This record gives sequence, structure tokens and C-alpha cells, in this order.
Amino acid sequence: MKKALSIVLTTLLAITVVGLAVAKDNVKIKKLITGEVVTVDTAADSLTLKGKRAEVVIHTNEDTVVQVAKEKKSLADVKIGAKIAVRYSEIDGKNLAERIVVEPEKGPVPAKPAKPENPARKYY
Repeated sequence: MKKALSIVLTTLLAITVVGLAVAKDNVKIKKLITGEVVTVDTAADSLTLKGKRAEVVIHTNEDTVVQVAKEKKSLADVKIGAKIAVRYSEIDGKNLAERIVVEPEKGPVPAKPAKPENPARKYY
């Protein structure tokens, strides 16, 4: 009886380990990277991003969402030198983007309007 129970438990353990190994291969781990655009290749549907540590090639497909100033755009609208954030997964050795968000360009800071003087403060 103990021998039969031990065989059953060993078999179940083996099936569980194999199942977890197979499931791990199918899981997409999403990553996030931010940096500056170095190149954009619309023919190859890819861009190169200079991150903190290295340059990373990011590929896109028809499901990739490109967002510029809160509007949906295309890869062609991403400019070299733009600061972007990319959420991507590594699939078949390629970094495939799910979403690309282009940070708005920072222009000159507008001057604050002068506060109107409160006439009541003069008397108190």
C-alpha cells in the first residue's frame, strides 16, 4: 500500500513540475523602459531606444498603441530625440511593444500672471 501511494505521489509531482515548466514558457512578462528615441524604422516596424543602461530595439505590430499627447498615433509620428515610455514583452527573442507613450515636449514655461492687489489689505 505504501509503495502504491508513493508511486502515485511521485507521478503527481512529476506532472505538476512538467505542467509548471510548460506554463512558464507561455507567460508573457511585461517590462517597462523609458528613454530617448535614437532611430525609427517604419519599414521594419521598429525603433531604437536609449535607456539608462543600453540601447534597446523595440518592435511594433498592428496591436501596438502609440500615444502622442493623449492621442492615438502611429510609429511614423514618433520623432528622433523624443522621450518615450514603452511597455513591452519579449516574444521569440524580439522586444514587442504593447504601448508606446511619447512625453510631450517641454516648451518655455509661461509666466504667471501678476496677482491683482487686494484693496482691503491696505487698510488692515
